[in-house]
Amino acid sequence: MTTYGTTELAIKSQKADTFVQIRAESAASASGSVLNSITERHGMTFDTYKHAEKHAENGAVVRDAIIGFADGLTVPFALTAGLSSIGSSRLVIIGGLAELFAGAISMGLGAYLAALTEKKHYEVEEARERKEVEEMPEAEEEEIYEIFKPYGIKRKSVRPIVEELKGDKESWVKFMMRHELNLPEPPTSRLYLSALTMGLSYFFGGLIPMIPYFAIPNVNKALFVSIGVTIAILLGFGYVKAIVTGTSKRGAVVSAVQTLAVGVLAAGASYGIVRGIERA
Repeated sequence: MTTYGTTELAIKSQKADTFVQIRAESAASASGSVLNSITERHGMTFDTYKHAEKHAENGAVVRDAIIGFADGLTVPFALTAGLSSIGSSRLVIIGGLAELFAGAISMGLGAYLAALTEKKHYEVEEARERKEVEEMPEAEEEEIYEIFKPYGIKRKSVRPIVEELKGDKESWVKFMMRHELNLPEPPTSRLYLSALTMGLSYFFGGLIPMIPYFAIPNVNKALFVSIGVTIAILLGFGYVKAIVTGTSKRGAVVSAVQTLAVGVLAAGASYGIVRGIERA
């Protein structure tokens, strides 16, 4: 018998390109021989899954940064382009800054509330699952076998794992949360990290199209410089975003063009609407 601290075990089925993960938390003891035999049979190791878990955590931060930067680059650019039709650099700067700060705060609070809702949802489901483990252990035990069944793992191979989980109800609950309900526990730091990442990325993304208006007094010249800078940033951002998320170079080029098209449409619509209202 081998005792582990906090261990993540991933099993890759030979019949499906999917991972089954087993978590033995700090208080739980796991059978090293049983776990190792399963991982060897399916071509996985503890270190392999730890590496995959690290990428998953970084992926959430990258996603927040992408969403925030994309919105920040598009919305303030569209607003400043629309306001520039009035012909006042001062108005463009004041209106753009007001939207920039309000948008960054709104995005940050929105990300915080979304992460908080996710955390509350997890806590409610965890309490329900803990109650089921206490009151209906036989049914919950059978559900463990059902989790492994699609991966071609026989009951006799799963049985030692079931016994280990039954010996530590806290680990049993966490296992069911992860694999029955597909709800990994959200870290508390996620609340603040998500809000900060999305808010700051929105702010810096929105600041880029406004820089020419600070440097160039003529609003029309500033508009064209802003358009040129934003087009370059939109293309670069669309390309890098696709590469970071694992897209091929060809797909990244398509993503860059799509990102540019969205920005152009938003700015064009905003400019036309403000221009139309001004002439009305």
